[in-house]
Amino acid sequence: MTVCQGSNLKCIDDLVTNFKQQRPIRGGSLIMSIYGDAIEPRGGSVWLGSLINILEPLGLNQRLVRTSIFRLTKDGWLSSEQVGRRSYYQITVSGQRRFQQAFKRVYGELHPQWQGQWDFLITSALDQETRKELKKELGWQGFASISSGLLAHPNCDEQELKDTLQTLQVSNDIVHMKSELQGALATQSLKKLVNGWWSLDQLADDYRQFLQTFTPILSALQAVATLDAQSSFLLRTLMIHQYRKILLKDPHLPEALLPAHWSGNAARELCQNLYQLCYRQAEQYLTNTQETAAGGLPEADASFYRRFGGI
Repeated sequence: MTVCQGSNLKCIDDLVTNFKQQRPIRGGSLIMSIYGDAIEPRGGSVWLGSLINILEPLGLNQRLVRTSIFRLTKDGWLSSEQVGRRSYYQITVSGQRRFQQAFKRVYGELHPQWQGQWDFLITSALDQETRKELKKELGWQGFASISSGLLAHPNCDEQELKDTLQTLQVSNDIVHMKSELQGALATQSLKKLVNGWWSLDQLADDYRQFLQTFTPILSALQAVATLDAQSSFLLRTLMIHQYRKILLKDPHLPEALLPAHWSGNAARELCQNLYQLCYRQAEQYLTNTQETAAGGLPEADASFYRRFGGI
């Protein structure tokens, strides 16, 4: 076995190069991935200067990082603290809840237990703008619009739904009903409807692209003894970033409703295996490079080590 020093794995170099060549580079989305994956479990706050340094190898210059951070702050994801001439950015209370909701699906259980129940929301009492905002928020939780004024999901997370309705102040304007599937749980007619409601063909293509990108990297990584800390961080960051973007469109359906040989299952296994191989060195890189107002980053909390069922 050989020891991989620096960026000697060409597949990781290529991964970084391909990301840098994207236009436009969406700095805010990448920063959200880094906060959710790396900063949130280690206190949720970091000095802007140290964040700029670790984003530079990914093609984000100082101006783009500052602009992206400003927008995330304006949108309520982050807040700032000034200590002398340094600015520190931490996740807000509302941002914390939203980060936890989004990233729970990245590291949590792949397929929820399901007994054939469905949640239906009648939204026709809302004005058009409020209905549009609710549809967007619940779309991140996996709800589909199956007809005008009707959203549906098989066995949603009720606490997340309740929190969202309360945040948008529409709890009293929504009719929430539960129904139970009669007969077979996964008839062909139901599967056809589900495929159309959630565009599963496109989602499957996204997962297959993820597999094509990262499967060769897993093989290369398994062939070396160690990978340096910076390369580990870059790999982990770009992998989680791409996986998270797919999961934002994934309704997290029960397995009984999905097509046979669902590519999302293989993508999940690949992501878990790669994460196991690179997270320790990536954590060391964060320790070596990131600063908070109190000094270095604190150790990761216990929830970090429960990711993917335990790392």
